[in-house]
Amino acid sequence: MTHFSELMSGQTLLPIIQANSPQQGVQIAQAMANAGLTLVEVVLRTDASLAALTAIKREVPQLKVGAGTVIDARILNQAIEAGADFIVTPAVSEKLLGELLSCGVPVLPGVSNTGEILMAYEHGFGELKLFPASLSGGAAFLSALSSVFQSIRFCPTGGVNQQNKRDYLSLSNVFAVGGTWIAPAQWVEQGNWQAITTACRQALN
Repeated sequence: MTHFSELMSGQTLLPIIQANSPQQGVQIAQAMANAGLTLVEVVLRTDASLAALTAIKREVPQLKVGAGTVIDARILNQAIEAGADFIVTPAVSEKLLGELLSCGVPVLPGVSNTGEILMAYEHGFGELKLFPASLSGGAAFLSALSSVFQSIRFCPTGGVNQQNKRDYLSLSNVFAVGGTWIAPAQWVEQGNWQAITTACRQALN
């Protein structure tokens, strides 16, 4: 199976889209694509999320579009049916990890402590999301992990922003950072798509 980082093709930002309608999702995604992004994550937190994912795939075909906030087999199957190119979870369990192994697309399982990291590693996952990163020890925690889990690489999300992203990206075991700071709800409500494009460009630099 393709590693998650291979799917990102060197992109160090995992941008998160939370949309209240398919059209809104498309507009956010287009603003991100205009900044040069090639991959986005749609979090399944609203009733419109799955439809937004499908609409983005159709309307912004140059983007790889994945599904986040996947917590069980039912949501996983819905995401795959909607066309998700990859899956991101906020947490892991033995049952969910088993489901993820057979879903057929790249997966970034979410962990928050050493026990969950070990459990994901035992299931064969070498790339993980640390979530919520800021509340799970942040960059200092990830730095401490590098000598223990030497083959595991991370994409921290949760509390990551333009000001602290370098603290994470400077670590050898971090391949990307994820977050919502590049498309806050206020800009989305205002339809300020240019602000999203600009923030994404800044985040990529």
